[in-house]
Amino acid sequence: MLERLQELHDEAVVKVAEAQDLDSLQQVRISYLGKKGPITEVMKGMGKLSNEERPVVGAKANEVRQSVQKLIEEKERTLQQAAVQKQLAEESIDVTLPGRPVARGARHPLTSVVETIEDIFTGMGFQVAEGPEVETDYYNFESLNLPKHHPARDMQDTFFVTPDLLLRTQTSPVQTRTMEKHEGKGPVKIICPGKVYRRDEDDATHSHQFMQIEGLVVDKGIRMSDLKGMFEAFVKSYFGEDRKMRLRPSFFPFTEPSAELDVSCAMCGGEGCRTCKGTGWIEVLGSGMVHPNVLKMGGFDPEVYSGFAFGMGVERFAMLKYGIDDIRHFYTNDTRFLEQFIRE
Repeated sequence: MLERLQELHDEAVVKVAEAQDLDSLQQVRISYLGKKGPITEVMKGMGKLSNEERPVVGAKANEVRQSVQKLIEEKERTLQQAAVQKQLAEESIDVTLPGRPVARGARHPLTSVVETIEDIFTGMGFQVAEGPEVETDYYNFESLNLPKHHPARDMQDTFFVTPDLLLRTQTSPVQTRTMEKHEGKGPVKIICPGKVYRRDEDDATHSHQFMQIEGLVVDKGIRMSDLKGMFEAFVKSYFGEDRKMRLRPSFFPFTEPSAELDVSCAMCGGEGCRTCKGTGWIEVLGSGMVHPNVLKMGGFDPEVYSGFAFGMGVERFAMLKYGIDDIRHFYTNDTRFLEQFIRE
């Protein structure tokens, strides 16, 4: 057996030296040191030896096993180092090559429009106010002169969370909350940008989620002429000095009298075209004098204070500014669409 163990040792030395990669070295390890390997088989047969031979053969077997194990470990380290050097050579970086350009992001067009409108109104002394998107029925409807079962509620298909909680259908609740904070003392001069939600079918001009900017001014002696003058400044600042405007009578439950604001069509200069449906005008927002009931609900005495309010859709203003024909482009995150606004 001693001779057999020496032969196995010499064979293993040759096999380890011939191994060219880690896989072949692993096969050598299994062949000679595995449970079914020849060295293990020799050790299993030691039970048949005499008491004098057994310790001698056992010592030789352990010596051969340890020697082969050491050879394999040394060869393994050598092969691993060679593999690393090969990988470094294959994956070397030429630092003189020009770098890859990094894509530059930009503000979303809706964000740009909101910031532009905020800049215009803050320049006129307005403050920006915000409120919760999950509102109570009271603030979203009742405080705005829309009691329960009022037919005008049908105009705003609502997402209800509970019978009393809902996703706000307008940013007008922020106006009531702000008036309450003033505790019946003016002036109040705010705009309220934010997301609103209505159960609309999504198409080219409608979305179940969109953005609004509403405004409110409350003070002593506020008149309709103040509203008109403010609109004239806003229209020229946002649309350009050459754009004309007009106010048309309308109806909203929270304002009286109420009016729609139209601006002259940029496509045809007011001559009439497909964009303005031949009228020469494009409707952009609704407005009016704050209803006395709304002032009362906000804690103001309508005999002392008056005010005006207005509301606009951000998407509509963005579509008019950039000539976009489908509101869904704002929400589908198509980079081809968004990359057009990198310079904005």
